[in-house]
Amino acid sequence: MAKIKTPEELAIIEQLNIQKIENIKNKISNTLYSCGVDEAGAGPLCGDLVVASVILDPTKPILGLNDSKKLTEKKRDALFPLILENALDYCIIKITPQEIDSINIFNARMEGFKRAINGLKKVEYAVIDGNKVPQGLSIEHDFCIKGDFHIQCISAASILAKVTRDRDIMDIAKTEPYSLYGFENHKGYGTALHLEALQKYGPIDGFHRMSYKPVYLNVK
Repeated sequence: MAKIKTPEELAIIEQLNIQKIENIKNKISNTLYSCGVDEAGAGPLCGDLVVASVILDPTKPILGLNDSKKLTEKKRDALFPLILENALDYCIIKITPQEIDSINIFNARMEGFKRAINGLKKVEYAVIDGNKVPQGLSIEHDFCIKGDFHIQCISAASILAKVTRDRDIMDIAKTEPYSLYGFENHKGYGTALHLEALQKYGPIDGFHRMSYKPVYLNVK
């Protein structure tokens, strides 16, 4: 069982995080080809994991960047083309449910981060949202906890990833057999509505992630 940290220990950790964020921001400001990396879709029971990397242009600031989860859908949709038009470079990649099932979601995230970084034309420094970085990166890199809130290039990546995944889901939500599952309401997350549909109809072959417990428990 993990030891509960004292308020003093938590304060030290918070101060270290603040210092780390400032160090990352300074590094980005001194490195033109710095990219932020984030993903969308690790939690849902189906569909692709979408990973994006973005190098922002310091001469073309984009107002309103934030963690995509803290923005309304309307605001994310408005920022999406602004990022595409004003970024120095970006890359969006998708990891299929089949690949997720074959290597597990943690490894899928790490592989997605690598592919998104390697998909950029030129990059010197990468900052990845979270507390883990993939092995084998050939450039200087770092992670940042809650980076999608603190670091603008990660915020931009989180918006590209989430909007892309949500649009992919909505494109098929009204077609059969997907229309039976109410994807327009939950985007693939394990809500009561989604679980009820899984119990009634079973998973959609090639779309649901068969390695996720709520899915494989409902195989017909």
